[in-house]
Amino acid sequence: MMLRPPALKPGDTVGIPALASPGDPAQIEAASRQLERLGLRVRLGRTVSLRRGYLAGSDEERADELMEMFADPSISGIVCARGGYGTARIADRLDYGVIRAHPKAFWGYSDITFLHAAIGRLAGLVTFHGPMMIDLQEQPAGSGGFDHARPHPVTLEAYRQLLAPRRPQLGEEHGPLRPIVPGEASGPVVGGNLTLIVSTLGTRYELDTRGRLLLLEDIDEEPYRVDRMLMQLRQAGKLDDAAGIVVGDFHNCGPAKRKASLSLDEVLQEHLGVAGKPALAGFRIGHGSPQLAVPLGVEARLSTAERRLDFAESGWAEDEAASGSAADSERG
Repeated sequence: MMLRPPALKPGDTVGIPALASPGDPAQIEAASRQLERLGLRVRLGRTVSLRRGYLAGSDEERADELMEMFADPSISGIVCARGGYGTARIADRLDYGVIRAHPKAFWGYSDITFLHAAIGRLAGLVTFHGPMMIDLQEQPAGSGGFDHARPHPVTLEAYRQLLAPRRPQLGEEHGPLRPIVPGEASGPVVGGNLTLIVSTLGTRYELDTRGRLLLLEDIDEEPYRVDRMLMQLRQAGKLDDAAGIVVGDFHNCGPAKRKASLSLDEVLQEHLGVAGKPALAGFRIGHGSPQLAVPLGVEARLSTAERRLDFAESGWAEDEAASGSAADSERG
């Protein structure tokens, strides 16, 4: 049974660490004011101001800060500053027993996918695939490769899940969804960034997809690279094991280097079609804008006919307790 973290309350403090690549401390601090407007207090981590080449400080500094934030009772949740590269480097340095003993919201995506996999597998804690501080920075449309001005209102709304537990019910409200393999499937949602999922293979953090809905998204990967990674997942049995496939935002994943290319859609259709598991594409989960937030490790139902992904619960402890009380009442 996956452990659910408690939802935050107005006035609670969230810690902001940089667990992979460095960011701009001033921009991250400015972005954190969006969380303060929601009623949260913000504590920027030391790593937000550190830089070691393409990393936000040393592996030891990043791992130590994350462990401190989990163990600190004054911090109620952890929202990652950004992704980039580097979380796999700290996975071996984390104490998953301590994380399980201090369950709290852990929120991020992209390179954070490796930590979602590690924490889910070794601590048994529900975590959240959601936008980070870098996605709350105010930028005009077209900057940084994004099509919409940020922060997008829908992205801001996703953060309200930190304070108001609700079951994500995702349909075509934010854009058309496209069935790749028709059907219906249910299971806990796992996954995230395709590149990072592949990087877990052969490690003790390897994603278990058996009977689960596998979420896939990525950015700036040409179709031939997506092809290679999906081939590796197929050969590792991860697509065959999955109950269904949730295809998120593959942002800017068209041909560039190789002009003679299959399209991304052709690559997805081929690999997911061979797997034969219900697959639905077009969810605004990933690097594009707007961005939706979903709990990982929580049961959901995917229907290509209805074009929906409906979660059975919010992923927060309060929702689990309420469901348990209702069930006890019915049995009584």
